[in-house]
Amino acid sequence: MFFFGSTSKARLLECDPRLQTILNAVIKHMDFTVLCATRSRADQEEAVRKGLSRAQYGESPHNFSPALAVDIAPYPVDWRDFERFSFLGGLMKGVASAEGIALTWGYDWNNNGTLGKDDPAESLIDAPHFELSNWKELT
Repeated sequence: MFFFGSTSKARLLECDPRLQTILNAVIKHMDFTVLCATRSRADQEEAVRKGLSRAQYGESPHNFSPALAVDIAPYPVDWRDFERFSFLGGLMKGVASAEGIALTWGYDWNNNGTLGKDDPAESLIDAPHFELSNWKELT
């Protein structure tokens, strides 16, 4: 069985309880790391500068406490292994659905089931990113 390391545990605690529910269920089936939950203004501005986000501070579900979004990656991290990211994404979406939680994945922003690289309607691929679908209504 897999478990969270100390850094992932700390970041998990920054997440909305619904995200925590999903993440705590998924870790039982696949090893992954929690990369980011809450982002400060400086962290969000840096993410935009690096091209990791298009959202300005206050426009991202990462900018709230608790965080309404989380970035995760299969462990050990291999940024080119989209198969493992896809497997993790499927687990996340499946658990969320079973829990009755609407979840949007940054590899399928429009929630049509076609992954970003195969969907011309998707202009941004952010495979580590998951957010509560209704996060704007929660702020």
